[in-house]
Amino acid sequence: MSEQPWTIESIRDALGNPALAQRFLGEINRAPAHELLAVFARWERIAKDTVAAVARGREITEAQARGEDPTAGWTDVTDRVLDDANRIRTRGAA
Repeated sequence: MSEQPWTIESIRDALGNPALAQRFLGEINRAPAHELLAVFARWERIAKDTVAAVARGREITEAQARGEDPTAGWTDVTDRVLDDANRIRTRGAA
């Protein structure tokens, strides 16, 4: 999809989920003219992210099928995230 410009139809198709596609069509059809580009751009980003996530999922599945560990190069930040969450709970976010 990166070669072709995004259209309403291609965004709908990229979303995959019928309920999500229907939500997109509803929003794009009800958007006032002055908001149309912003609504389109938001859903274009969602469609791009969806396509990228599907591609990444397929890459992970293929790596696992080859016996590889697709997470080998990932950095585990679980402890940092938990520490940040604990700090936010005890002191507040601001």
